[in-house]
Amino acid sequence: MAEDWQAGGFGLYIHWPFCQAKCPYCDFNSHVSANIDPETWRKSYISEIRRIGAETRGRILSTVFFGGGTPSLMEPELVAAILDEVHATWPQANDPEITLEANPTSVEAGRFRGYRDAGVNRISMGIQALNDEDLRALGRLHSVAEARKAFDLAREVFPRVSFDLIYARQGQSLADWQAELREALSMAVDHLSLYQLTIEQGTAFGDRYARGRLRGLPDDDTAADMYLATQEICAEAGMEAYEVSNHARPGAESRHNLIYWRYGDYAGIGPGAHGRLTLGGKRYATETPLAPGAWLKAASEGSGESARSVLTREDQAAEYAMMALRLTEGLDLARYEALAGHKMSRSAIHDLSHMGLLQDRDGRLMATPAGRPVLNALLRELLA
Repeated sequence: MAEDWQAGGFGLYIHWPFCQAKCPYCDFNSHVSANIDPETWRKSYISEIRRIGAETRGRILSTVFFGGGTPSLMEPELVAAILDEVHATWPQANDPEITLEANPTSVEAGRFRGYRDAGVNRISMGIQALNDEDLRALGRLHSVAEARKAFDLAREVFPRVSFDLIYARQGQSLADWQAELREALSMAVDHLSLYQLTIEQGTAFGDRYARGRLRGLPDDDTAADMYLATQEICAEAGMEAYEVSNHARPGAESRHNLIYWRYGDYAGIGPGAHGRLTLGGKRYATETPLAPGAWLKAASEGSGESARSVLTREDQAAEYAMMALRLTEGLDLARYEALAGHKMSRSAIHDLSHMGLLQDRDGRLMATPAGRPVLNALLRELLA
């Protein structure tokens, strides 16, 4: 019998934890460091690839994703060494997707051809805003002009290019966002990630917000209107949402992120990287140390993992539901019930469907356009 993870596939996530500066809204595991030894990092990444490769021997690897931090600060030679080891470790899908996240500064853009020659075939750019004042407020180091220049170069070099924007920013009106989104769509190649600004504890924005000093944020109703406008404008442009925050032309979806949302297996390598691996008939959640130095030390001693815990059937079913309902394709009820060992609440499905928030289509359960903005509430009802 096929194992459950095979419904989603198998991918590899490589975390590069360094940035030139820490953005005030960012709660990712990122660090600013003036002294980085590429050779030490190369050895650690390669030893971890070999360790996980020995446990997953023979699996077909569909995707590799270099995330961060700012992976476009990596030397192309380091990316090439990692990908050479990946190719030697796992058989590859016929057309593997290999993505690298990039910031659009002119220095990093100059590395694009080196990444392409190393094997990267998709770039995801953190543009975040299309006006300079807002870029400064977000702590970004690039200008709009630099972003456009880097984006144009990326389109020349790579067959697939995505970029991110953040909306519901300070002082931003609905009309401002509608105009900016249309401008972004005029640039877009095949994929856009569009995120509402969230204020996270432990970030500079979180501290300012707690002190009442983060002014001008749109209210909840305006932010909701921005979300709805995003869906409408992108759909009109042929880039409908395939996930809550992600839009693509048909066939251009992020295959790596689909592994997460379809609840496949993925190995996470690098400081703070998480993974899900099915081994010996059990599915494990894996974690790694957050601090770069701690991870390097652990990797040099034989394993970069800090924890590996078995997921119960209920854990797996809940994770599958939380991931799959983010997708417009929804979840397979039979798969959910095989994971959970029991049926999902039919009364909850009936009530939420009657309210126009869910749709059950031939055994696939999907959040409707009205249900997607309140997905957390739906999940609470369905998983109660």
